[in-house]
Amino acid sequence: MSDSAAAPWMLAQCKALLAQRGHAWLLAGPSGLGQYDLALALVRAWLCEQPTALGACGQCGSCHAIDVHTHADLCVLMPETVMIDLGWPLSEAAQSDIDDKKRKASKEIRVEAMREAVEFSQRTSARGRGKAVLVFPAERMNLVTANALLKTLEEPPGDVRFVLASDAAYQLLPTIRSRCLAHTMTWPSPDASLAWLSERGLNAQQARVMLQAAGCRPQDALQLFLAKADAQAWVLLPKAIASGDLGVFKDWSAPQVVNALQKLCHDMLALKVGADTRFFDAAALPAGGSIACLTEWANDLAASKRTAEHPFNVGLMMEALVSQAQNALNSGH
Repeated sequence: MSDSAAAPWMLAQCKALLAQRGHAWLLAGPSGLGQYDLALALVRAWLCEQPTALGACGQCGSCHAIDVHTHADLCVLMPETVMIDLGWPLSEAAQSDIDDKKRKASKEIRVEAMREAVEFSQRTSARGRGKAVLVFPAERMNLVTANALLKTLEEPPGDVRFVLASDAAYQLLPTIRSRCLAHTMTWPSPDASLAWLSERGLNAQQARVMLQAAGCRPQDALQLFLAKADAQAWVLLPKAIASGDLGVFKDWSAPQVVNALQKLCHDMLALKVGADTRFFDAAALPAGGSIACLTEWANDLAASKRTAEHPFNVGLMMEALVSQAQNALNSGH
């Protein structure tokens, strides 16, 4: 079981789900709450040779096969980009196409992969513990791919179980959602999150700031810490941006910059209408910023997010983003 899946709130969810009976589950909720980790924990328990009420044993041959991503009775359906990031092997044909530069890794779950999964579900179990299909992020299925899955969800083979994990379940076909047992991911309390982060090496200030920067999502907070995010730099970021300091984003990717600016814009607008901030302390925010200019900035950031992964010139894009931010933050001041 992964470190994230071993969090107390994840163990409680896993235990509750393992007590249910069915053939398909949909784990839904905002990003950063551990949908993938919980889905994998369920799959491990279903296929484990010595499972307990809390999950897989972690010691048997089945658990080891999942750890090294070679289990014959597990089919993982993900966009190729996500599979590469998480270390899951691509099919020989897909890997060959990408290696030969015939195409780029797909950001959607390809219909060819779904058809292979349907064929997989109809085979006999290799280890005798049934079969499992894990789909993540499930919202990355296009209409053709989703319809290919729908038939199998309607008439599932007797020994296969499906778990779909999604950060945007509303994007799934209603017919897909209706054929799954729905589970809404638990949002842990701040105290539980801070305690869990402290157990993983964060001091009190790092835990508080990283948790706030991650919007109270503890797993995202841990990833920020592991990526060497600087707690003090995050606290100082709003006023640095208001002064036009491009250096605060040194070594950041364009998507990371857009994400941080969207958080800043959100909190500035919240402050202007008397709501609580979420990602920064109110005292850390600049004094300026008119609602009209901040709203326009929010729209600009939404447009930038759509192209942030493939900017024509990263340097120019960064300058433009900081310039927009500085103008919005100092408007009406």
